[in-house]
Amino acid sequence: MSEPLSIISPLRPHNSTCGYCSPPGERSATKSNYHAAECMPMQLSCSVYQDMIDRGWRRSGVYCYKPDLRRSCCPQYTIKLDALAFKPSKSQRKLVNRWNRFVIHGDQKDGDVSMDGTEESSKSTQSKGKGRAEHVFDLVNDMHAAEASFLNDQAPVHKFEVILEPSSYTEEKFALYCSYQHDIHHDDDKSVSGFKRFLVNTPLIPEPIGYASERSKHLPVNYGSYHQLYRLDGKLVAMGVIDILPKCVSSVYFMYKKKWEKFSLGKLSALRETALAREMHEAGAPGMQYLYMGFYIHSCQKMRYKGDYAPSYLADPEEFTWFPLEKCRPLLDKYHYASFAHPEHSLTEPASEPTPTPEFPEDVLAHTLSVAGLKGRTISVAPVTDADEWADETAQQTILITLGALGEKLAQKVILHFAYDLS
Repeated sequence: MSEPLSIISPLRPHNSTCGYCSPPGERSATKSNYHAAECMPMQLSCSVYQDMIDRGWRRSGVYCYKPDLRRSCCPQYTIKLDALAFKPSKSQRKLVNRWNRFVIHGDQKDGDVSMDGTEESSKSTQSKGKGRAEHVFDLVNDMHAAEASFLNDQAPVHKFEVILEPSSYTEEKFALYCSYQHDIHHDDDKSVSGFKRFLVNTPLIPEPIGYASERSKHLPVNYGSYHQLYRLDGKLVAMGVIDILPKCVSSVYFMYKKKWEKFSLGKLSALRETALAREMHEAGAPGMQYLYMGFYIHSCQKMRYKGDYAPSYLADPEEFTWFPLEKCRPLLDKYHYASFAHPEHSLTEPASEPTPTPEFPEDVLAHTLSVAGLKGRTISVAPVTDADEWADETAQQTILITLGALGEKLAQKVILHFAYDLS
């Protein structure tokens, strides 16, 4: 089966007010995060998007952007966790055990939480006898231990289900999003169209996963964009938005009902997504190894939590090679912007000028294609240098910025479609 075409529309990059170095619920009007490149893909193959995030790109719905780390007030480094080497910490194991205990037994030392969110006292139903066998924590098994479909003869107090489904819109999901934005982010400016644009729409084309062994029924059939639904007693209490790509599970967003905040569902979701990557690897999904956790922002204390999952690696913003987080921290402590491959390029404060527009060899440009015509389902292509936009100096600069952010190899895997004014 041939790989789907990847067709992207370049956009002129811009800066946005910063929400990382501002008080909760506010955005700084004086500080900015700059984008080195932006595009609106018509569609992307999952392998091309994998290559894009390995070069610092990230998607928000169908919009893709690559931050300019040198100029931004809060540099954003791509971070990935090795899901196969990951060993949960004691506190992480306690979170999983606490949730499982609540679902199965309904017992918490600080009180059971009823479905209306009120506290109820309860006594542990677990035996504390000396003869009890010590539990050996296993990430995959323990993440499933309280799920209804994995319980055999047990009759749990609560019914807990985790359902992985292709990204789609429902009123129930939108209601969860609205409550999360209101209760957690104090934001009431919400719309169905905005929700769909941000967390439902995707440019990724589903592609079959070639498992080497038999696939468990709860594992995905295709690469692509998914919603991971967390249901407690039939009610949607949380939802993860994830992309499943050839090398990784990529976290996009997570939302939850505030009344379950005490169980740290966000941290549990990271553990569950790590377990998913590990399960897929064990089932023979070729290349699956990592959980991509979006961006690590060292200058923002609230975003450093991603470093609590180890071993994690940061992508160098210049060579896009990977460096262990613990070896990156000294540079990040010392510099505002850090290059791990070239420490001599690090900066103590944001750069005032953008990186110069990249230059591309003629043979690379000759093999970089753009849409020359569309007729029905047929696309005709030609070298990008033949496009009318190439003759416009401003448009050509935007095209080169986009190609530079993709890199020479990836630039030859996509087709440019000039759907927006670049002049």
